[in-house]
Amino acid sequence: MAVKIRLARRGRKKQAIYDVVVADARAPRDGRFIEKLGSYNPNSDPAFISIDEDRAFKWVMDGAQPTDTARAILSYRGVMYKKHLQVGVNKGAITQEDADKKFEAWMTEKESKVQGKVDNLAKAKDEANKTKLEAEAKVNAARAEEIAKKRLAIEEAEVAAKAEASAEEAPATEEAPAAEAAAPTEEAPADEATPETPAVEEKKEEAPVAEVKEEAPVSEAKEEAPAVEEKPAEDASKEEEKAAE
Repeated sequence: MAVKIRLARRGRKKQAIYDVVVADARAPRDGRFIEKLGSYNPNSDPAFISIDEDRAFKWVMDGAQPTDTARAILSYRGVMYKKHLQVGVNKGAITQEDADKKFEAWMTEKESKVQGKVDNLAKAKDEANKTKLEAEAKVNAARAEEIAKKRLAIEEAEVAAKAEASAEEAPATEEAPAAEAAAPTEEAPADEATPETPAVEEKKEEAPVAEVKEEAPVSEAKEEAPAVEEKPAEDASKEEEKAAE
């Protein structure tokens, strides 16, 4: 039975991750598999690879054929290089100790390269964030300066408006007393020129006289006693009647 080491997809459509599996060459891509060796996530930088190197080495030595992507992953983790050294040991080209030393040296160098790449990426990310923050700080400073200028212009406009208003109010207050002073001077001759004031005073003086004239006869009539004067007249008529008889 032909056995392959390949990737089985899982996860979301645009954020897919893969499992490194050993499966029958005739099985579908995402179908049944014999053994899972690890996982691979290409969405991170650097790509995340987790694999059981010993089990992968065993399957490779037993004749499992990795696909192109699986071969690149195994080479990245040193499985294919370890196979190369083991083939040399089996042929007697080198000893097992030399093969182990070469593999350890290769792994140390590989890990240092990977760590250096991770550090460089982190440093670049920090620098990018720093430049971004500096650019944002410059933009914020420019905005703050513009806002300060606008506020200063508004304050100056308010001060100018207040000054104009006070300047307009000052002449108005000065003109008001002048108008009040001019009014009496103009009214005084008019009062002197009007001849109707004596007539009004005469009418006022005549009014009590008329009242006195009207009230005087009434009071005198009340004081007179006409009934007392008529009694002698009646007596005289009686005497005349007696004499005629």
